[in-house]
Amino acid sequence: MLNIGFIGAGTVATALATSLSNKGYPVIAVSSRSADSAKKLAGLIRGCNACSGSQEVSDTAGLIFITTPDDAIASVASQVEWRPGQYVIHCSGADSSDTLKPAREAGATVGVFHPLQTFAIASQAVDNIPGTTFAIEAEEPLLSMLKEMATSLGGNCVEIKAGDKVVYHAAAVFACNYLVTLVKLSTDLWQTFGIPREQAVRALMPLLRGTINNIDAIGIPQCLSGPIARGDTGTIKKHLTALQKAAPELVSAYRELGLKTIPIARAKGKIDDKQAEELEAMLVK
Repeated sequence: MLNIGFIGAGTVATALATSLSNKGYPVIAVSSRSADSAKKLAGLIRGCNACSGSQEVSDTAGLIFITTPDDAIASVASQVEWRPGQYVIHCSGADSSDTLKPAREAGATVGVFHPLQTFAIASQAVDNIPGTTFAIEAEEPLLSMLKEMATSLGGNCVEIKAGDKVVYHAAAVFACNYLVTLVKLSTDLWQTFGIPREQAVRALMPLLRGTINNIDAIGIPQCLSGPIARGDTGTIKKHLTALQKAAPELVSAYRELGLKTIPIARAKGKIDDKQAEELEAMLVK
């Protein structure tokens, strides 16, 4: 089994390095722009050394993960002296393996191993790994190695072509980052009737979990509920009137999301063409 090194010691590195080590993979080296960060991560893994820089990781390990911020990946790839027989992988969701061109030109095999997961804080990073889907871009034999790695971590995998990476990542932003935005907008509305954000979040969490559970259990479009799913134009009209008074800056977002929801309701089969047209006419004004 190849010795593994990490260049970058943030939350993604913490999640992957510690999880791989726990599954028996030999994670032996880590570096970071912050020596303290490298030492902290190395301290979590038996037999792992905090290195003085990226080159030391490359000199030590046969399979190297670049887990720096996305904007630094190309710089690391161009500054390190790679060698034939090495495997060099980055973990960006938006960038393809083309970012690792200098490593490929030096004879290394390159790839991408992106965990489709949110890693907001290091303390939860390891717990979030099981069940995660990994987007993999690589050629054999690295492709099979990364698939086996994903399975060992309790995850799933999908193969992504280089040209599809940006759209794949944009999809993740819709599902994850913009969900945070939607909850923030919802809690903003709760504050208009005197409920603090923290209390609003606690109140909304069971609703959010129930929605996620329904998406998982019965899928889209059957999981859709609410006034658009019912063709309830009266309630939509009341919403628009109330929002115009309480939070006029949210009206355009409400209209746009509503318009995107109509086809889902139509696919569910609970509204007919006439109801869909009535909803659209109300939301495009």
